[in-house]
Amino acid sequence: MSQKEATIGITGMTCSACAIRIEKVLNKMDGVEANVNLAMEKASISYDAEKTDLPQIEEKIEKLGYGTVKEKVELDIHGMTCSACATRIEKGLSRMDGVSKAAVNLASETGTIEYTPSQVSVEDILGKIQKLGYEGNVKQNREEKKSLKEEELRSKKFKLLLSIILSLPLLYTMLAHMPWDLGIPVPEFLMNPWVQLAFATPVQFYIGGPFYMGAYRALRNKSANMDVLVALGTSAAYFYSLAEAIRTLGAAHYHPQIYFETSAVLITLILVGKYFEALAKGRTTEAISKLLSLQAKEATVIRNGEEIKIPLDQVAVSDILIVKPGEKIPVDGIVISGTSSVDESMITGESLPVEKQAGDQIIGATINKNGILKMEAQRVGKETALAGIIKIVEEAQGSKAPIQRMADTISGIFVPIVVGIAILAFLIWYFFIDPGSLPQALEVSIAILVIACPCALGLATPTSIMVGTGKGAEQGILFKGGEYLEGAHKIDAVLLDKTGTVTKGKPEVTDVIELKEGFIPSIVAAERASEHPLAEAIAEYGKNEERIEAESFSAIPGHGIEAVIGGKTILVGTRKLMKEKSVPFEGYENQLLQLEEQGKTAMLAAADGELAAIIAVADTVKETSKKAVVTLKEMGIDVYMITGDNERTANAIAKEVGIDGVFAQVLPEEKADKVKELQAKGMKVAMVGDGINDAPALAMADIGMAIGSGTDVAIEAADVTLVGGDLNHIPKAILLSRKTMRNIRQNLFWALFYNAAGIPVAALGLLEPWVAGAAMAFSSVSVVTNALRLKRAQI
Repeated sequence: MSQKEATIGITGMTCSACAIRIEKVLNKMDGVEANVNLAMEKASISYDAEKTDLPQIEEKIEKLGYGTVKEKVELDIHGMTCSACATRIEKGLSRMDGVSKAAVNLASETGTIEYTPSQVSVEDILGKIQKLGYEGNVKQNREEKKSLKEEELRSKKFKLLLSIILSLPLLYTMLAHMPWDLGIPVPEFLMNPWVQLAFATPVQFYIGGPFYMGAYRALRNKSANMDVLVALGTSAAYFYSLAEAIRTLGAAHYHPQIYFETSAVLITLILVGKYFEALAKGRTTEAISKLLSLQAKEATVIRNGEEIKIPLDQVAVSDILIVKPGEKIPVDGIVISGTSSVDESMITGESLPVEKQAGDQIIGATINKNGILKMEAQRVGKETALAGIIKIVEEAQGSKAPIQRMADTISGIFVPIVVGIAILAFLIWYFFIDPGSLPQALEVSIAILVIACPCALGLATPTSIMVGTGKGAEQGILFKGGEYLEGAHKIDAVLLDKTGTVTKGKPEVTDVIELKEGFIPSIVAAERASEHPLAEAIAEYGKNEERIEAESFSAIPGHGIEAVIGGKTILVGTRKLMKEKSVPFEGYENQLLQLEEQGKTAMLAAADGELAAIIAVADTVKETSKKAVVTLKEMGIDVYMITGDNERTANAIAKEVGIDGVFAQVLPEEKADKVKELQAKGMKVAMVGDGINDAPALAMADIGMAIGSGTDVAIEAADVTLVGGDLNHIPKAILLSRKTMRNIRQNLFWALFYNAAGIPVAALGLLEPWVAGAAMAFSSVSVVTNALRLKRAQI
């Protein structure tokens, strides 16, 4: 089986019923699993390439009456010599996943490519042309195309303004229908049914045309959506009024019951809601826009011995770049020379700049503060850390949380039920409550149809998920999907791996007891020759000491080292080494035990047979660990630590940060079993780790959280990535989940409240259709606006 993933942008969806319809039809295709998100207007597709392909899936969506988002790019192509060259490029590009059409013109040496941006990028297309043996560039000096969203917003704004202009005179005539005299003059010509028809018709069929098209598509596919309700309600008012107007032709004294203002004002109010909803939805994706804006636009690269500025997309792996003070680091790479402090807050969330020197890794989009850095590019384009973050956020925003399934189910059966209720109410009013009164029965049924639109219900969950995941990304917390953002609020136990998670994962010298003066430089010189991690810690500790070279060096496995420096024999190692070399140390046993009780590794150093120093090395606790543990406990969450270290070291670290539950001497393969143990006690467990050996436990936990500074395997296995390794992100992630779920529940309550309260009120004849339209529009706007409150939430 050749399983592939795809994301397809979809246009034309108006409510959750549309999304459900598309999802159901796609899932019936052989080998296809689809998840359609109304708020993002995207479908996440997993399909078996041996059974179907992307064009067939797109064709299926288009047959349902919706559009798929595609973009065009115009290229200059060099190196073609005959028509066969053009044909070869066309065929090569057409075979690429995501490219739907490729047309290459030999005479003008240009190509026009139609592609799905979520599947393939312009860089991929240019790379393919290069592989075919030609050179391609994006056509220069052409106006940038306006984004689809901006064009859609402009169109909505124009139609809304036109609708308001045409509806205002009709709205003014409503004053004449009031049961009391307001003393406001209403011009007689405005009461003419044919004048009102002239105002109402463009609103009904030009401005309201998309509702008819949407309703037709839905009904043709044996479905029903918001458009069906709007089209039914406004058409009933419009055509009844038209019939009444026609009756006046043969009876000059007939007083018609006209409802043109009802249909026109309803459409206008719905457009008001849709316009503000589109504005608000645009703000829900600001997190992606902010992340994209972090990228540098160009880079200074050294080529042929010269510094030249080039666009970011032309930087290649292994390029040597120069980054000056105040500039953004263009891509991920390694420092070759220079020292500087780098502001990584936009990626890691860490507020303090990080010192960088030769050999250090640096991340694209971070800011070089004060020194010139020469770097080698290691990851460019879609491989950079920022591109990875953007991909995770986009996927998370397009995913569905389990709670959304409930809303989708309700929306799917809601519209047919409402139509049934509207018909029943019409019959009851016409035959029983107000016999023979067609206008009153129509008003009641129209009000029911309009108040019951399920737009708010369909938007309730995805908008909150989009804002929540975006908020998390800004804080350095990356949720891989909506289900994980939802699941994190249930966590009541956090299991922390020790090394690299609670601790820094790198040994550091913590104590130096100097027993003979002047021998520290010699001890450091001896350890520089060793590759042992403890030796590296001592070498790092003494990097500013006078540099001395060892005359001879030998490692004694499991014991320590022996070196000759300045004619003196230097020993550094364990008690056993000292005993074998007859170096007395018994008088310092208490000091050694005291250091070891603190979880430190104590080493003895001797010079020419005499003890010269005691050096303690430990994997030190991160500055953020203690505060994070305290915060988790205050939130009512149990905190445990797991490690392969011995109990004494584990307990010392746990005591330092305030952790009560400790699992020590646990083998890597046993970590997942400890997660199961806690789950067996009824706990919802979050496992936090950074290493390859943590991956099984991360996958086993209810929520796996990987430290972003850890291994790719751990990050891949986890559900949440904590960029930068700050443990305070753990309580922040759980708190964000809690606030997001509270926000979703508020949205669902208000969405259902409007419908549950509005339908009975409308059925009793207590709700004017135009008031119902205003309430329906307000419900959608209020749900999206409430979701946007998450952007200001404190976590």
